[in-house]
This record gives sequence, structure tokens and C-alpha cells, in this order.
Amino acid sequence: MEYAVIAAPFGRLGVACRDGELVELRFLPADAALQTPAAGSLAAEVARQLDAYYTDARHAFTVPYRLHGTPYQLRVWERIVAIPCGETRRYLDLSQALASSPRAVGGACGRNPIPIIVPCHRVVASAGLGGFNQSTGDETLDIKRWLLRHELG
Repeated sequence: MEYAVIAAPFGRLGVACRDGELVELRFLPADAALQTPAAGSLAAEVARQLDAYYTDARHAFTVPYRLHGTPYQLRVWERIVAIPCGETRRYLDLSQALASSPRAVGGACGRNPIPIIVPCHRVVASAGLGGFNQSTGDETLDIKRWLLRHELG
């Protein structure tokens, strides 16, 4: 397993790669100690592509990744990846497309192991922002707001 902690405009991100694939991006506290990825590693490429995204929200991620989840979660995440940059979908919209419930979609969004690249921040509530990363706290919602503002220009 390969780990790194990289800087982001909204704090720190933990990066975990295994067998040549990104398996997790985790939001960390802004004061988490940086751990530079090894030169030439997949984690270094993830950091490079995230930096490209912070410069241009339309950056298309090409890093190989593997999502680990239930069959339902995988279906939700597949729908999320298809949401174009600069657009949002409601939990309700996804739930109707999946013959599910908005709460179940929200649960799958909250368990997304690779946020930003699988852009769960693009899924919002019918009346408001909704949650983010299994939370409705200011710290995580501030990240969701930053990502949406970045993409909406």
C-alpha cells in the first residue's frame, strides 16, 4: 500500500493506492502533516492531477482507480461519475433513476471512497446543499461549497 498526505486548497487529502490503483482519498484536518508522495509513484500522479483540477475544474482525471463497495453503492457511484463538471443532480433524481430512495443515495454518496474524482459533491438536496462525506458539519460542507464554487466558476 502506498500512502501520501497532500495539500489542497481546502485542507489536506490522504491518498491511498494499492496494486497500481487509487483506492482512497480522505479529507484530513488542515493541520495534518504532509507526507510527500514518492517521485514517479501513482500517489504523485494523483497529486499532479488534483493540482491540475484545482487550476482548471474541467480537468479530466485519468488515474486508475478501484471502488470498493456494495453493488448498490457501485451503481450510485457510476451515476455520479457521469454528472458533468459544473452541473449538479439531486439525491431525488439519482434515486428515481435507480428505483431507490434519496436517503439510500445519500448513504452511498457519504461512503464514496474517492471524492472529487468520483464527484459526490455534485449531488445536492432538493432544498439546499445536503450533506457531504457522511456529515452535515461546517468543516465538510465548506469543502463541498468550495468544490461547487470552483466548478461553477
